Amino acid sequence: MSNLSTSSRITSAHFPLDTACAIAQASGGEDPQALFQLLDHSAHAVLQHQLLTINLYQAPLEQLTRLYSSNTQAYPIGGSKNKKGVPWGAHVLQQGRVYIGEGPEALRWAFDDHVLIQQLGLRSVINVPVRFRQQCLGTVNFLMPYDSIGDAQREMAILCALLALPGLLQAHQKQA
Repeated sequence: MSNLSTSSRITSAHFPLDTACAIAQASGGEDPQALFQLLDHSAHAVLQHQLLTINLYQAPLEQLTRLYSSNTQAYPIGGSKNKKGVPWGAHVLQQGRVYIGEGPEALRWAFDDHVLIQQLGLRSVINVPVRFRQQCLGTVNFLMPYDSIGDAQREMAILCALLALPGLLQAHQKQA
């Protein structure tokens, strides 16, 4: 895996009109997986990520359950993580703050599975909480092979998390 410098990445976060229309269409569909996959592929030009996971948050259990993974071998759909008492969980899930992790130490601080993440050649992460009516519904998590994250990458990750809202709402409704 090559390390990409910030200057070699795209510096503007946007979707072409045809992509935006496709995302709008998928947002109203019955299949959240189709929406999540489209977001994954559409964001790649800006983020150059190698892993995207989208997790449903179950607040009473303080647990995340994976709804989508771009690498189902390493991170299968349905896998879950307990975040009770974890500083990352307080930051992202409870306080609703984006987590930007740059480099191995930041990954080690945030994730129990940091060894697997590093074995996959991943060196940075953007975790975006998806909130609705003051509640965290889940997270959208982009992991990249480069050490630093620029403004365009932050913007694209936040935009994708917002656009994932219909799929996460649908998943919450199925659980109710």
